[in-house]
Amino acid sequence: MSATLHLPKVVNRILEINWFYSLALGVSFLKCLLINAYHSTDFEVHRNWLALTHSLPVSQWYYEATSEWTLDYPPLFAWFEYGLSHIARFFDKEMLVVQNLNYASPATVLFQRLSVIVADVVFFYAVKECCKCLREGKGKDLLGKPSFILTVLLLWNFGLLIVDHIHFQYNGFLFGVLLLSIARHFQNRHFEGALLFSVLLNLKHIYLYIAPAYGIYLLRCFCFTQSNADGSLQWRSFSVVRLVTLGTIVLPTFAVSFGPFIALGQLPQVLSRLFPFKRGLCHAYWAPNIWALYNIADKAFSILGVKFKLLDINKLPKASMTGGLVQELQHSVLPSVSPLATLVCTLLSILPALFKIWHRPNGARGFLRCLVICALGSFMFGWHVHEKAILMAILPLSLLAVESREDARIFLMLSVTGHYSLFPLLFTTQELPIKIFLMLLFTIFSLTSLKMLFRKGGALLNPLEATYLLGLIPLELICEFVYPLTVWQKTFPFLPLMLTSVYCALGVTYAFIRLYISLLTCSDTTKKTKMQ
Repeated sequence: MSATLHLPKVVNRILEINWFYSLALGVSFLKCLLINAYHSTDFEVHRNWLALTHSLPVSQWYYEATSEWTLDYPPLFAWFEYGLSHIARFFDKEMLVVQNLNYASPATVLFQRLSVIVADVVFFYAVKECCKCLREGKGKDLLGKPSFILTVLLLWNFGLLIVDHIHFQYNGFLFGVLLLSIARHFQNRHFEGALLFSVLLNLKHIYLYIAPAYGIYLLRCFCFTQSNADGSLQWRSFSVVRLVTLGTIVLPTFAVSFGPFIALGQLPQVLSRLFPFKRGLCHAYWAPNIWALYNIADKAFSILGVKFKLLDINKLPKASMTGGLVQELQHSVLPSVSPLATLVCTLLSILPALFKIWHRPNGARGFLRCLVICALGSFMFGWHVHEKAILMAILPLSLLAVESREDARIFLMLSVTGHYSLFPLLFTTQELPIKIFLMLLFTIFSLTSLKMLFRKGGALLNPLEATYLLGLIPLELICEFVYPLTVWQKTFPFLPLMLTSVYCALGVTYAFIRLYISLLTCSDTTKKTKMQ
């Protein structure tokens, strides 16, 4: 009788395991199909890092400059490349020769592609752990389960597929470490969460964007052991022991990573590679953030100034009128922006969120919301931001999107806009149908699944939001098919990129504002939406 009673639970468990691994195997198969697709210069970047870490002593890693793609990731990632290089030699030893610039033999392509696919196992495990942290009702069919929807939103994320498995990078592996760290905090395993995040910072320093959320949350909710009845801080509950314990977990990670270079007296050289502030405000293709809107406003003012003879065209910086999208952008009318100004703007943009989790933490979900805002605030106001950094906000927001109607709405706006802004990364004709198909597939699933999850409240998007997202269709038609046929293609080749950046910047800015409104106006209790 006892075995009979437990049979349904066993069957459900088997079914759960089956659908998760089916999704994981399915996306892995798709990644294998993309092995011979176009790859960007990032492919050569990582091949060069394999070569220099394998062929040169540690003391030369951050000085080697045979290739223009010098090592500019933290030391722990360099050791990751070093480990991969010992497997790479069984595929093609020539890829490990530093002087073999732009080397891309079939065996080299196969190895590097497979290394990304295999490293994604970390991401798979992290997604499964995140699914355990969700609030799920009983008796729902598979397509209505938040865990199933979250798994698809993460494993089949459009941005990760094109950035890692076509363009070429190791973001899946890195986001796996991040999501696993977040899951550990949801599970009250704060030591593990802190350790994983310190490892992540030593793998890729871009995650400093979200370090303030981690620091404030751990200090408030771990080092302070109690809160007052109204949720405010109880100062007397501060635990020095917990603070010291956190330090003994985090600091050794940095010591192991940077220690050898400190011993060699190379810390300034390493830091100069990690933080190259000599680069311009914007990347070659403007990330869709506040500076894209700032740049286009400056161009508009300069054009109007010349038209009404308020400005002398001969005295304007050349890039402002003719160069289009360049790294070193000199503003003509508006004040030029310095790295310090972007840092101040970034800090101001995230301070309210940090204050919120300090004053009223609302548990791990409050921390996660603050993390997303820190990621998006840094994307909006940071210096020399890459368009790919939008994924740092989209992926963690997925966890909130399957539990809250308002977060689902914000997720749809941010993911559709942010993912479309990645289209210029794949500019070859062969990849055009692939990126359009994958984008449509992911977008349609996101819209239909989240609508089904929150079907009781009506449409997730209001008419204005839906119209804006539909506007991406004519934008794509103009940029990909119409504009190349016009006479302006040779004179102003940068215009499609500019249009894409500016249009997407409006959507990302809107999502950022909505996210802040959600943070400041809703308590944790009011955000527990019943899923039908």
